[in-house]
Amino acid sequence: MFSILIANYNNGRFFKDCYESIIAQTNVEWEAIVVDDNSTDDSIEMIAKIIKDDPRFKFAKNEENKGCGYTKNKCVHLAAGEILAFVDPDDTIKPEALELMLEAHKTNPGISLVHSNFFYCNQELEVQTIFDRAETVHINNRFINLNASVNHFASFKKSFYERTTGIDATLQRAVDQDLYLKLSETGPFYFINQPLYNYRIHNKGISTSKPDQAFYWYLKVIMKAEERRMINLEDEVAELLNRSDPNNLQINLANPRYLILAMGRAFRKSPVKFLKKLFVNR
Repeated sequence: MFSILIANYNNGRFFKDCYESIIAQTNVEWEAIVVDDNSTDDSIEMIAKIIKDDPRFKFAKNEENKGCGYTKNKCVHLAAGEILAFVDPDDTIKPEALELMLEAHKTNPGISLVHSNFFYCNQELEVQTIFDRAETVHINNRFINLNASVNHFASFKKSFYERTTGIDATLQRAVDQDLYLKLSETGPFYFINQPLYNYRIHNKGISTSKPDQAFYWYLKVIMKAEERRMINLEDEVAELLNRSDPNNLQINLANPRYLILAMGRAFRKSPVKFLKKLFVNR
C-alpha cells in the first residue's frame, strides 16, 4: 500500500485541489495521512468537511504548533504503507503518480527513493513552466542534493527509512532535504523523467514566507550529514555559497518557490541592479 503524507499548516483553503488529485489516482491502493500543526485559520474544519467519512483518510492534529519537522515525523509514524511520499496540502499530483512510483519501487527493490519532476504553477494551479534541474543522481557519501536534482514528487520505502534516524522533529525548514540526504545513506535513488507534481506558488507557503531562513536550515542539514558520515563537506558547501552564474538563486537555495519570489522582489526593488547582478555578476 502507498501512504500519502500531508503536513498542513494554514493551507486549508487549498486542500480541496490536493484532495481531488489524490482520489483521482489510477492506483487505488493508498491511504492518506493528514496532520494539522495547530493551524490558526479554519484548516481543521475545512479539511474535515472535505474528507468527511472517507476511511482512506486519517486526520490528526497537534495540540500546539510544533513545526514542520515534528509534523512530518508524525505523518510517517501514523503511516501503514510500504511506500511513502509527502504531498504539500497546497499542491497536487498527477493521476498516474502513485502507479508509476509503485512500479518503479517494485522493479527496483534495492533503491531507497524514487523521484520525478514537477511543474511550477501559479496560485490558481495553472502550469507556468517545468523545473529544469531534476535528473538522475549519483549517490555517494558526498551527496547533498547540490542542484536540487532530487525534488517533487519523491517516494521512499519505509523499510529503508527505518534504517535512518528518521525525520528530525526539531527542523523548521529543509525537512525534505534532510530526508533525501538520510535516505541517500541507505541506498541508491531512481529517477522518473516526467513531471508528476504541480507545485503551487503563493506568498504564504512554508518555503516562501521566510525564504532567507530556508537557506539557513539547509546548511544545518548539511552539517548534520557531515556528522553522520564523519566527513568534511566544506568543498560542497563552498560551491553552494560561491556560485555566480545566472541561476545563482536557484542553485544556492535549492528551493523553487524562493527562486521565483526572491527574484521578483529583487527586480521590483531595483531593476537595473537586478539585471546587472543576474547577467554580468556585478
